Formats: sequence, C-alpha cells, structure tokens
Amino acid sequence: MTISEFQPPHRLLLGPGPSPVEDRVLRAMSAPVLGHLDPVFLSCMTDVQHLLRYVFETQNRVTFPVSGTGSAGMEAALANLLEPDEEVIIGIHGFFGERMYEMATRLGARPIRVEAEWGRPLDDREIRAALDRSRARIVCVVHAETSTGVRQPLEPIASLVAEREGILIVDAVTSLGGQPVGVDRLGIGVCYSGSQKALSCPPGLAPITFSEVALEKVHRRKTAVPSWYFDVSLIERYWGNERSYHHTAPISLNYALREALRIVAEEGLEARWQRHEQNARALWAGLEAMGLRLFVPREYRLWTLTTICVPEGVDDARVRARLLEEFHIEIGGGLGPLRGKIWRVGVMGAGSTRRNVLLLLSALESVLRREGFRCGSGVSAAVEAYVA
Repeated sequence: MTISEFQPPHRLLLGPGPSPVEDRVLRAMSAPVLGHLDPVFLSCMTDVQHLLRYVFETQNRVTFPVSGTGSAGMEAALANLLEPDEEVIIGIHGFFGERMYEMATRLGARPIRVEAEWGRPLDDREIRAALDRSRARIVCVVHAETSTGVRQPLEPIASLVAEREGILIVDAVTSLGGQPVGVDRLGIGVCYSGSQKALSCPPGLAPITFSEVALEKVHRRKTAVPSWYFDVSLIERYWGNERSYHHTAPISLNYALREALRIVAEEGLEARWQRHEQNARALWAGLEAMGLRLFVPREYRLWTLTTICVPEGVDDARVRARLLEEFHIEIGGGLGPLRGKIWRVGVMGAGSTRRNVLLLLSALESVLRREGFRCGSGVSAAVEAYVA
C-alpha cells in the first residue's frame, strides 16, 4: 500500500484555537528527540518550569505542563482536589464551565452550580450565597470562557474564597499569555491553561500550577487520586528535584513549549498584554463599523477571543467556509446553544497582529457583501483605532 506524503495547506488560524505557530517554535520541534530522562532534556524541563512561573505570575514550586490538552489540565486540577461526596462550587457561564461540572460529577463530587447567562460573567454575590449555604471550600471558575468570549473578573471571587480559607481553581486556557492572570497576586490555588492559545505552541500540553495550600489538600486526601496519570503527588517527583520516572513526556512538544515561552519572555508580559488589547480594540472598532453586533459587553470581552453575532439572514457555515476556501482564514462557530448564532474570532499569540486584524476585516467584508449584508468600512475604522 502506498500513501502519498501528507502536505497540509497553509491557513491563517484566527479561530478559538489553535493559534498560529511561529517558525522558531516549529524548528524547535524538529530538533533530535532525546530520552525523557536524558540530562539535556532534564535541563529543558527546568527551563520550561522557570518560564511557566513567569507567565503564570507565580513562584509556585509545582508548576509544569501536563502531557495532554487543556481539558487534561482541567481534569488534573479537579481529580487532584476533589474527593467523593465533597461539595464544590462551579461557576457556569459557557461550554467549559459545563465541562467542569461534568468532570466533577464523574469524580463523585457534589457540584453546586452557580450560573450566568452565556455571554455574561458570573455574579460574585451568587458565589458568596453558594458559599454561605454549603460546606464547599473549593470554587471553580473559567477566567476566559472560550465558548462565549467572556472575561470573568477574578478579584472579587478570589477575595471571597480567601475569606473562607478556601481554594480557587481557575481555567485560564484562553487567557494565559494574552492578558493578566495573576496567580500569586490573587492567591489562586490551581490554575491551568493550554499550549495552543495565546502561547502559540502546538496543541498537546496543558501548563498547570499548584499552590502549597492546594498541594497540602492533595496530600491530606482520605482517598487516592482517582487518576494515576494525573496524580500530582506522583508527577511532581518527575518534574521536581527527584526527576524520577513517571511517564514518557512528549519530548518534541516540550521543545516547542520552551521556545514559545522564550518568545513570550523576550517580548515581556506587559508588552504582550498591551499588544493583545490594542489589536482587540481595533478589531472591535472595525466589526462595529461594519454594522456587526458583538456578543459580549465591552467591559467583559476577552482580548484574545471576540464573539460576533451572526446577522439575521446570513448563513453562518457558508461565511466560514468562504473565508477558509477563498482567503485561507479559519474562524470558529458557536458551541452548544450558540451553534449557528455566533462566530468566534481568535486574535491571540503570534496571530495577534495589525496585519491579521486588517486582513480579516477585509475578507469578512467581502464575504458578507456577497451574503447581501450591507457593510460599512471595517478596515478604515480599525486603522483609525490604531492611530487614536
């Protein structure tokens, strides 16, 4: 049997993830594969941990990339912290809050739902009420809800959890490296992310960090962590000083993450956050000038991911297909109840550039006009936003 060489096309990835990967990162992946206990690879691991602490804004000792996607980071956080029959408060205002709830249920915990309308943030007063009426001391929230484009304010919730001497678990999959998270500043107990979003690394690793308070709870468990693979008390021996075997790490992906994090450090976190904010605001100005309505109120929008309401009479899937086929631009559609109702545009990591913002606006305007939607000039508005 003969199968031809796989040659994927070049796409401009402006969806909810993965984001564009810089050539430096791709070259790093082509370096020779080493053993997972080779001294040279162990030095690579040390560099990855040091750089992850910088990006998470933490000094946490136990900080490493889980070998798996962002959902693996979510499961690692919950499997380690939750015990059977333990009450836990889970904030749900989108698809990934629902995923947290499902995982907690499968782990045998007793999740308490605190909900907000999709496209709006959680109300911290409802978190307080849930804490008051329960024995829960763990609160789980999604900082950057990838399904809606909502940025959840963390400060009020972190303060509530600190008052109760609880533990806050934060999903920062679509915010880490693109806007502030502040693990130590806010006292976050466990925070996880994904390599393929604002860090602009290929998918397959889930950076995670555990505070000492969170680790103490893991070590005091009455039952074993239900997942051997995600048990942090085992994994920390590999990523800690012992460097003892746990599993065969994805060597080339760790090379890639190291290089992607080096790029973040070279740019500097503050400069990177500023770039994401500037490009997001220019994109919003352009989209609104075209006559499109954005799904999330301005004060709660992510800088990394923008959600656009599909105009009445416009075919969601056909617009996305035309962008892909004619302009080689990928954007995402809605999930769950938002399927067919919104577009998800990711301008993050290496993809967060002025060129990409203007290119997307021009292409989208061209496609929408053929759909019969009357557009203003998004490109002109975005250019004005850049010079303002």
